[in-house]
Amino acid sequence: MFDGAGRVRQPYRGIFSALAPIDVADLEARSDALDRAFINQGITFSLSGQERPFPLDLVPRVIAAAEWSKLERGIKQRVTALELFLADIYGEQSILREEVIPRRLVTSCQHFHREAAGLVPPNGVRIHVAGIDLVRDQHGEFRVLEDNLRSPSGVSYVMENRRTMARVFPDLFFSHQVRAVGDYPSHLMRALRASAAPNEADPTVVVLTPGVDNSAYFEHSLLARQMGVELVEGRDLFCRDNVVYMRTTAGERQVDVIYRRIDDDFLDPMHFRPDSVLGVAGLLNAARAGNVVISSAIGNGVGDDKLIYAYVPTIIEYYLGEKPVLPNVDTYRCWLDDERAEVLDRIGELVIKPVEGSGGYGIIIGPDATLRELEAARRRIKADPRGWVAQPVVQLSTVPTKIGNELVPRHVDLRPFAVNDGDDIWVLPGGLTRVALQEGSLVVNSSQGGGSKDTWVLSGRDSLADRELDGTELVSEPPQADSRELGRELTVEQANQQQQQQQQSGPGTVR
Repeated sequence: MFDGAGRVRQPYRGIFSALAPIDVADLEARSDALDRAFINQGITFSLSGQERPFPLDLVPRVIAAAEWSKLERGIKQRVTALELFLADIYGEQSILREEVIPRRLVTSCQHFHREAAGLVPPNGVRIHVAGIDLVRDQHGEFRVLEDNLRSPSGVSYVMENRRTMARVFPDLFFSHQVRAVGDYPSHLMRALRASAAPNEADPTVVVLTPGVDNSAYFEHSLLARQMGVELVEGRDLFCRDNVVYMRTTAGERQVDVIYRRIDDDFLDPMHFRPDSVLGVAGLLNAARAGNVVISSAIGNGVGDDKLIYAYVPTIIEYYLGEKPVLPNVDTYRCWLDDERAEVLDRIGELVIKPVEGSGGYGIIIGPDATLRELEAARRRIKADPRGWVAQPVVQLSTVPTKIGNELVPRHVDLRPFAVNDGDDIWVLPGGLTRVALQEGSLVVNSSQGGGSKDTWVLSGRDSLADRELDGTELVSEPPQADSRELGRELTVEQANQQQQQQQQSGPGTVR
């Protein structure tokens, strides 16, 4: 909010003017109102098996229009290049043949699925939704921290944060031109419908969830409701003659597009885990036959592998012939001998990350680690170099955050969401700002004690078309009738697999 000289930065002047006169009691009352609103609406996340309201801080994060324009260009560039990369490695593999990146780097990735080779979506889109995690470093420059190309979560919190803030601070929205976020479901629905086979004039779209025990179930149900489509579990679907059908009270109904929120391993027991009861047997065969589209595509996890991430600037230059608009965080690749030697030599200065980790689990921050933890990390890196990367400690930027009865600086990151409909990549203005509520912590995941902020992208001076209005309802009413069969109990096996899927994403995390 403030520059080095203590002056209020331009984008925050309106927020500062509004908050400065408010006394502690009023701030406390508004903060309590935010918490009550989330509890009343059931906006929660699962942590250690308990449902808790997702912490929303009352001070929004503000991004100027010009700064957002650069971020938007960088995100579109990155998603475009990764889309071409995934199409290539599951097709001609020219980037591997030309040895631009090593073949074994891709084939050794846990999320590279040979079952997806040659499977081309009807409109060529594999990444329908991407979540690109950004951090602002100590020099004020935004850098990409991580790519999420499978089922990135958190957009429901973006929409609900905005709706709740508009109710608690309506006066702020009258004095600011804040770009809207409530139209995300319409963009997602357009992208899903566009992905269907060209001969489907009115495709049937469903949202496939692991079930109510999944930490992101609130988001699954919210998106299905706002898009006006069915929320289904694997047991609601079946395949016959390479066609997917949904069981309804009115009979069988063919499904054309599945927006799945289930990991690849659980999606089809005929090709992946044979014990899975969360997915649909024969789903991959139906997709290969062109009778159903799986969104996002099977095998997308190669593109968000933390080791592949280090090569994304190379990928951008190879496919687009451009320099990256948004730089990566410097990354040491432990599978390379010289870089591994430097990591082992400087392990106490670096952040050590497991390539397959998520939710902040398994990360070792060298300056804060004990000698025993560092020695254990050395052993793990030597035993499995492919499984680890290291980065310098990035002193994330801070935003004033209410802790107790004070506003104090806390570190934040940002996850914008991009939606690709095949013709254009639309980036949700702002995205999810996650905040580390623990003093000095750099881990923002909710499972590690993090919360969130409403992210405001200011409109340009002449742009009023997408201004956010106070108190606007962003959540549509649920459909009048639910044609699914209801009231069935989970088997023990289904419940266990829902928990396994959740653990892979990290419980209580936004992946």
